[in-house]
Amino acid sequence: MAPRRCAAERFPAPRGRSRPAAPTLSGVPAAAARTWTAPPFYDLRSNLRVLRRGPYDPCYRTEDGAVWRATRTPEGPATLRLTARAAGTEVHGEAWGPGAEWALDRLPALLGAEDDPSAFTPHHRLTREAHRRNPGLRLPRTGLVMEALIPSVLEQKVTTHEAYRAWRLLVRRFGERAPGPHDGMYVMPDCRAWCRIPSWEWHRAGVDSKRSAAVIRAAQRAARLEEAASMELAPAMARLQLIPGIGPWTAAETLQRSNGAPDALTVGDLHLPRIIGHSLTGARDTDDDGMLELLAPYEGQRHRAARLILMVGRGPSRRQPKFPIADIARL
Repeated sequence: MAPRRCAAERFPAPRGRSRPAAPTLSGVPAAAARTWTAPPFYDLRSNLRVLRRGPYDPCYRTEDGAVWRATRTPEGPATLRLTARAAGTEVHGEAWGPGAEWALDRLPALLGAEDDPSAFTPHHRLTREAHRRNPGLRLPRTGLVMEALIPSVLEQKVTTHEAYRAWRLLVRRFGERAPGPHDGMYVMPDCRAWCRIPSWEWHRAGVDSKRSAAVIRAAQRAARLEEAASMELAPAMARLQLIPGIGPWTAAETLQRSNGAPDALTVGDLHLPRIIGHSLTGARDTDDDGMLELLAPYEGQRHRAARLILMVGRGPSRRQPKFPIADIARL
């Protein structure tokens, strides 16, 4: 069967002004560089950690105090190296690759400059304490929907171990080496490459037909889905869920990262309601409805409230075996 074709991958984005080349790193000069003045108590690694898909994510590394990020922009692949300077009050970014200018133009948004934590009002002792302990929390906004959507689809109804393994194998096999000096980093496949992955390679990565079909359908409509990055939360959620196989859970997980949406609460998660319920009330078996009721006072900031609770809260002790890992590649 001939591989299915994707819609046009490219979507318009404004170009920024050119910047002088940065100093060399490991003998490879950066295409451009930029420094952003961070708010007080800003924590670079903590804020960007939500973009990492597991400890061995080929698109994300933390080394020697720097955060490395390989990304596919509308202008092409790019690698970012981000370091905190001046006691955390500045973040310096260097970029390599065809998408370097695009990535640096949007560096403040990526680091959370468009996020407004002052809109959050604690309503529980736990959230008040979490907010006090984490004054530098900012929600990142990548502006890249497909980059967040595809790994979120891979995480549907499987363990994180299975999802991270699938992402790692598929990116390394069908992506491309990230530009710049960091060996071992990869940029995720473009939408045409996602559509051309054979069924047996999905199987080998442990991805069932439902999830692989959802990824392919999304890749075929990538241009339309990327428009959600500039939408308000409700229409963006609706746009993503037009694709069969993408529901509220996947859409929320995506928009938390691509849009930095403070109210994109994850509904349908196995663990999140229990953690929030136990942290706020001590209840063991809180479901989605109970979680929504508990977080109702945070309307407009429910995702931020959930993140703060996860930082200091804890779920009930386990009373049943862990979810089994099924290796479909051996079936």
